[in-house]
Amino acid sequence: MLLPNNKKIYFASDQHFGAPTPESSFLREKKFISWLDEVKIDAEAIFLLGDLFDFWFEYKTVVPKGFIRVLGKLAEIKDLGIPIYFFVGNHDLWMHDYFEKELQIPVYFDNKEFTFGDKTFLIGHGDGKGPGDKGYKRMKKVFIHPLSKWLYRWLHPDIGMRLAQYLSVKNKLISGDSDVQFLGEDNEWLVLYSKRKLETKHYNYLIFGHRHLPMVLSVGENSEYVNLGDWISYFTYGVFDGTTFELKTFKN
Repeated sequence: MLLPNNKKIYFASDQHFGAPTPESSFLREKKFISWLDEVKIDAEAIFLLGDLFDFWFEYKTVVPKGFIRVLGKLAEIKDLGIPIYFFVGNHDLWMHDYFEKELQIPVYFDNKEFTFGDKTFLIGHGDGKGPGDKGYKRMKKVFIHPLSKWLYRWLHPDIGMRLAQYLSVKNKLISGDSDVQFLGEDNEWLVLYSKRKLETKHYNYLIFGHRHLPMVLSVGENSEYVNLGDWISYFTYGVFDGTTFELKTFKN
């Protein structure tokens, strides 16, 4: 992808809309929509790196109620000809093809490489990467198994959505107390994962969400690890202008 003059690439992650309740997340939704209205002016592309919703499950003919303003704004931006790329997070890992069919937004279930101008990017949500967190990795394999999805679809949507919202909020709205502080490079799993990836291939930027703590760290020669933060506490986002990447805070 080549960036025309004055065009930019934008990145955001971990909005967790719907948590802890749809009513209480409404103000955050409006703020995110204001951000989308602002960046669409000069966006060449927008990347959403997962956990847009605190829970998402697609039945064959039913999707979660709500989020109409967010979905409508994404549809509007896409109709303007601005590409949007969506990466599934651990809270919306049961996404199927609704975004692709209804919004024409491609959905990725794992990391993907991109090149913008002369800069290379590795982009993903970041859950289950790096050492440790073995319990979650085992749980994820169970959750994404086709049998698990098939069994869950037998629950009436009113029951299935209510149960999922309860468990999702109870389990992890914000990843935990450890997200409040930087744990050091030797204890940050995504930092270790990024360094390991750089052993086999060079990337200028390795961009992830999931961690909820905004950070930009050098992990190699001309390589930076970026965590985008969240839209719960930080309201941070990434922007690449064709030359440099910045992590910014939306204050509207």
